[in-house]
Amino acid sequence: MATKLQDTNVVQGAKASKVKGAKLISGSATQTHLRIAEIRDNVLVLKNGGLRVVLETTSVNFNLKSEEEQNAIIYSYQAFLNTLDFPIQIVVRSKKLDLDNYLSNLKSIGEKQKNPLLQKQTFEYVEYIHRLLEFADIMDKAFYVVVPFDPLRSQKTSIFTKFFQRFKMADTAVEIQKRHKEFERLIKGLNQRVSTVIAGLENCGLKVSQLDTSKLVELYYNIYNPITSRNQKVTDPTEFNLA
Repeated sequence: MATKLQDTNVVQGAKASKVKGAKLISGSATQTHLRIAEIRDNVLVLKNGGLRVVLETTSVNFNLKSEEEQNAIIYSYQAFLNTLDFPIQIVVRSKKLDLDNYLSNLKSIGEKQKNPLLQKQTFEYVEYIHRLLEFADIMDKAFYVVVPFDPLRSQKTSIFTKFFQRFKMADTAVEIQKRHKEFERLIKGLNQRVSTVIAGLENCGLKVSQLDTSKLVELYYNIYNPITSRNQKVTDPTEFNLA
């Protein structure tokens, strides 16, 4: 199943009911200016035919480790880098902590609470957390590793051609068909790279998971809509589509 990514600031022609609080706004979707063409089988497909897998990893508090443990982590990471014969992208994303679902669950628990005192304490705790988030910017960090695999035709493209390709408005039917034919062939090489990266990171003591289609849609929706996404939550990322 393929999902086309769109900027939900402009949800014209999309299923707006899948975004909580979304409004229909006239205008052209900014999705046509993004490098991402679609999300298919947990993989980002670029307009030039390239594929990208996004891995989410845990972090390690290096300073709390002993000297022996620190050296082991350094050597493991060095060995991991030496096994790579392709580029990767490491991304550290800081965002304001979102506890909406947590607070909503607490409210539901409070409403079902039969003990009046416990119910009151639950509602007071929810109100306290809500006020705390309003007056304090509590930040959360997420760590990602992007694994690429590009078709040969993309690798031979000059830097000037790649630059001007970013200004292209939309896909052509020929380009879409070409990407679909290449996908099955390229995915095998991409999966081999992903396995190599996961094994190397796990040897460093990290837990690694691949983002699926719904998480990828939600991630890029939040990245391209940092303000809007605070009020318009994605309720069903898999249903995002362009008309």
